Amino acid sequence: MFANLSPRALRRLLNVWPPFLFAGVRVRAIGGDWRSADVELRAHWWNRNYVGVHFGGSLFAMTDPFWMLLTIHAIGSDYIVWDRAGEIEFLKPGRGTVRATFRIDDAMLDEIRAATAGGEKYLRWCETDVVNGDGDVVARVRKQLYIRRKKDAPASG
Repeated sequence: MFANLSPRALRRLLNVWPPFLFAGVRVRAIGGDWRSADVELRAHWWNRNYVGVHFGGSLFAMTDPFWMLLTIHAIGSDYIVWDRAGEIEFLKPGRGTVRATFRIDDAMLDEIRAATAGGEKYLRWCETDVVNGDGDVVARVRKQLYIRRKKDAPASG
C-alpha cells in the first residue's frame, strides 16, 4: 500500500499517524537509502504516567515499526519481512526528550541474504536503545524479524 513512498514522504506520514501523533512521537529522519531512522519522544502532560515519566507503551511504540520498515526497503522486493516478536527492558525512568536510532549496515543485509538463500525463513533479533538527553539508556528494545526470500524471486548471485 505504501511501498512506493519516499523516505521523506513516509516520515511525514508517520508524523501525522494517530498512534505517533497522540503519543508525542516524532520521526526526525529516515535515511534516503532506507538504512537509518531517528525518532524522538518528548514528554508532555498527556504522555506521562502516574509518576510523571514516559508511559512504557509510548517508549515501545516509538521503536515499533522501524526495524521492519527499514529492512523491507533496504533488502528489496524479493523478500517478505514481518515483525514476529518484541520485548522491552526498562532500565531507567524516561524523562524529558528520549531518542532512538536505527541503523542497518551491509553486514546485516549480507547475513539475511545468506540465511535465506535457499528459501528458508530467518528469524533475526534487532536491538535499539532508547536514550535520554544525557545519553543514558532508558530502555532497551528488541524486535524479532521474520524474513524469507519470496518463492518467485530469482536466486541472488
